[in-house]
Amino acid sequence: MRAASLLFPGQGAQVAGMGRDVADADSEAMELWKKAEAVSGLPLREIYWEGDEKAMSDTRALQPALTVVNLTLWQALSRKVRPLACAGHSLGEYSALAVSGVLDVETCLRLVSLRGALMADCDPDGRGSMAAILKLPLEKVQELVTKACQETGQVLLVANYNTPGQYVISGEKDAVDCARDLVKEAKGRALPLAVSGAFHSPLMARANEELGRHMARVVWNRPKVPFYSNVTAGVLEDGESVREAMLKQMTSPVRWIELMQAQGQAGLKDFVEVGPKAVLSKMVTRCLDGVVDTGDVQTGIVSDLAGVEACA
Repeated sequence: MRAASLLFPGQGAQVAGMGRDVADADSEAMELWKKAEAVSGLPLREIYWEGDEKAMSDTRALQPALTVVNLTLWQALSRKVRPLACAGHSLGEYSALAVSGVLDVETCLRLVSLRGALMADCDPDGRGSMAAILKLPLEKVQELVTKACQETGQVLLVANYNTPGQYVISGEKDAVDCARDLVKEAKGRALPLAVSGAFHSPLMARANEELGRHMARVVWNRPKVPFYSNVTAGVLEDGESVREAMLKQMTSPVRWIELMQAQGQAGLKDFVEVGPKAVLSKMVTRCLDGVVDTGDVQTGIVSDLAGVEACA
């Protein structure tokens, strides 16, 4: 049996038809889709299996649907891979919580469904925006973010530290637009993201507060395998520590580079991404370069039943 660190992707990993082959082959997987539909009140299979592009990007539907895909893929994979650690990127962190035993699956689905609805409703006026910044070092990105804040008087920050050379900024729309112009002047690339708000920023505070009230009524178990947090970029060893970190997750940056480097420093060398599209597996060696010998690092992606069968 392969032993690896499991990585679960978040928003942006969705694809048409995701999870259908697993659900068609496994009645328990199909039941999980039905449970997620009941919890969210949305026709998730119709949206994603028929490929409604506009509806697929709606975070209300995306959060429960992507979580179901991640979890049903893991259920199919669990006979072949022993998890040495779990981590998820933003929304994907909830999949990691379920797989590591911190949350039961039904609680996980309820939280992500609520999270999606709260995040979608948090910015009805379209005040927030996000953009990916490529081909610039962190110091330059931070400099330009500060300048955009000064020029516009609006909120803006680095929200995702994905890899050296790939960062995401989040904040008020005018500040994001200003930063995009500054990035282009600096010979970098700035790509707007199709999101419904400024995720992982203070603009999500109202949604975060409401989600926190529901989190307070949830049982948070001790992780059965090492759980690496987006908020702390390290291992959290008890349920209360996980709960405290997750209370901050929606308004805090995703410290993915540090998180991956912490795994490398802990001796982890084999990483399997469990989700519908290769996203995180492409980032592994870029994050670990200079920390470990990346020639020893192995990565894989399990996005469908064929990927499950090929994973060894």
